[in-house]
Amino acid sequence: MLSPEELESRLRAIGAERYHILHPFHRLLHDGRLDKGQVQAWALNRYYYQASIPAKDASLLARLPTPELRREWRRRLVDHDGDGVKPGGVDRWLALCEGLGLDRDYVVSLEGMLPATRFAVDAYVRFVRERSVLEAVASSLTEMFSPNIISERVSGMLRNYDFVNEATLAYFTPRLTQAPQDVAFALDYVKREARTRAGQEQVLAALRFKCDLLWAQLDALHFAYVAPGLPPPGAFRP
Repeated sequence: MLSPEELESRLRAIGAERYHILHPFHRLLHDGRLDKGQVQAWALNRYYYQASIPAKDASLLARLPTPELRREWRRRLVDHDGDGVKPGGVDRWLALCEGLGLDRDYVVSLEGMLPATRFAVDAYVRFVRERSVLEAVASSLTEMFSPNIISERVSGMLRNYDFVNEATLAYFTPRLTQAPQDVAFALDYVKREARTRAGQEQVLAALRFKCDLLWAQLDALHFAYVAPGLPPPGAFRP
């Protein structure tokens, strides 16, 4: 058995090695080396990931065994879906897409999405629905690393692109406080509930899986819109 502290250290090491802040496409995005059409392609494809988060959270919520756990996970649904009055993360991402000049109905239709985006995101939803609660919770722990990528992304895009502003990127501001709250719960849960060495290995594997699928989404974007720059049939073309 790893100690809880050792388990957390190994989880953080996975992020240091595999989180998509290291991906070449993110580096191009942050450093201002993409054109507007390439940034639009990123936002359009990322929408499917954002819109699918409530679906994967709802599937996990149904399997949580206590009211305390369900209340915690229900908060995440509100964060992303809104409460009917205050918009959630999905609506804020659509506002980002509109701020970049994309038509909202076109984004929501998913017509221009890359096939690889669908396959990667659907694999994540299926993983959370079908694997153990422990693994499903552990897969959310990429949020441990999200404040760094959000800070880089926002500062870099504001500095380097004249077609974005703070209103365009308003999606990210609430995530700087929501993500640490999510992490505090999920990290405590996996450190407490991974009661065997095999369980701890499942936790580590779940986080590697999540990092891999985030990386795969950027692989697809890079291939389609940067090098060699070959969007597949039916995909968005700037």
